[in-house]
Amino acid sequence: MLSWLTDQARLIFDIVVYLLPAVPVTLLITVAAFSLALVLGLVVGVMRISRVGFLSKFAAAYINILRGVPLLVQIFFIYFGLGKILSLDRFTAGVLAVGICYSAYLAEIFRSGIDAISYSQHEAAMALGMTRFQALRHVIIPQSWRIVIPPIANEFIASLKDSSLVSIIGLQEITRAGREYYSQFFVDFQTWLIVGLIYLIMTLTLARLVKYLERYFAVRGFGSART
Repeated sequence: MLSWLTDQARLIFDIVVYLLPAVPVTLLITVAAFSLALVLGLVVGVMRISRVGFLSKFAAAYINILRGVPLLVQIFFIYFGLGKILSLDRFTAGVLAVGICYSAYLAEIFRSGIDAISYSQHEAAMALGMTRFQALRHVIIPQSWRIVIPPIANEFIASLKDSSLVSIIGLQEITRAGREYYSQFFVDFQTWLIVGLIYLIMTLTLARLVKYLERYFAVRGFGSART
């Protein structure tokens, strides 16, 4: 029994050592993709509430199309389709696919957060001489951030888990490293157990960070504030 436990401990240690170098790659893909998603999501979300008809319709089509197509299909399309035309490497294609896909979800979150701010805030800002853009930039969006932090954080955690899909195009992240270890040593249960635990540790850590951000930005009686 002791010998078996020792062998299992050694095996798990070897798996962890093999997988750890892939953790920074996974985090880099997630952060880069989500940064892109935040920028695109904010732009599309503002377009969605625009009074300019074609901008609003374009944003609505953008959101509906991207949310209606599976992320895996978008990865294939960008890497094997656009990637061949634009000469995209695996990392760039993976980041673009995840970022563009999640921008559609973030756009709806931003739109909801902006709509949650009373229109009297717009009127007060414009009464002070601000343009609609200035009111949006200096008054509305800063207040809406407190409302959208929790759902945006949930999407960030989801994008971390969905980053495993880029392994299909050969990016050396955690899931890909797990598949390679299994193909070399044919150890399935322990390998995927450790892969799952690594993802679990990262998501739980991010969840704690989200709680801290909610408390940091909280205003009593407003948005994500807690009584």
